[in-house]
Amino acid sequence: MPAELTRFTRSEPHPGVLQLTMSRPEKLNAMDQAWFRELREVMDGLGEEDGGVRAVIITGSGRAFSAGGDIDMFAGLDGDVHRTRPHLRRVYDAFHSVERCAVPVIAAVNGLAYGGGTELALACDVVLAGRSARFAFKEPSVGLMPGYGVVRGPAVMGRHWTRYLALSGRDVDADRAERAGVVQEVHPDESLLSEAVTLASEIAAHPALAVRCAKAFINRDTGDGFNESVEATALLFGTEEHREAVKAFRESRANRA
Repeated sequence: MPAELTRFTRSEPHPGVLQLTMSRPEKLNAMDQAWFRELREVMDGLGEEDGGVRAVIITGSGRAFSAGGDIDMFAGLDGDVHRTRPHLRRVYDAFHSVERCAVPVIAAVNGLAYGGGTELALACDVVLAGRSARFAFKEPSVGLMPGYGVVRGPAVMGRHWTRYLALSGRDVDADRAERAGVVQEVHPDESLLSEAVTLASEIAAHPALAVRCAKAFINRDTGDGFNESVEATALLFGTEEHREAVKAFRESRANRA
């Protein structure tokens, strides 16, 4: 467990339930290197030192679940494959740590879940969404593909929905995400978190070993395909189209400030 969390806050809304709240509301909970490191450290620690945790809820602070990867982090990679490859491995390892976490992880998606936000939802065991939630892979707009999303998406929502989101960059609301299979329950925004706590507490009340065995068996093949996606996405980071798209995005943001 990290000594100090800077991208998440921890709370215990119910005995045996850990709530992780992404805590960068000023950046729409964008994911940077610290975010990926902390998520993996927390997930890997559960079931070891956190023996009392029986279920986890991940949600966001403010008006977003997560807007995805921090665009400033993309610019810092500078298209160098020797930087992007280990970066992408950290990203995939962080999302995969949610899948291989010893206890079930519930996403409570509030507001925007773009790019990595949707990918994080795909990694979770169960997804609840507020009525205002929006899901999208925005990577095409900056010359990338959702590397984790194209690996995990077909298993969760099928190839057609994965293609629709990964190729278009369009967003879908909570009801369409439920029809696609990404979301299992849609609730009013004001009751989303309480519904997630209710579900987590029900899971936490079951015999822990049975729950852990069931999750481990269901997720037994979730590491397949990552290496190939890392290589393909690393190449895209080095393209002129990606560099120009990131530059344009940052200039547009500066003009709006």
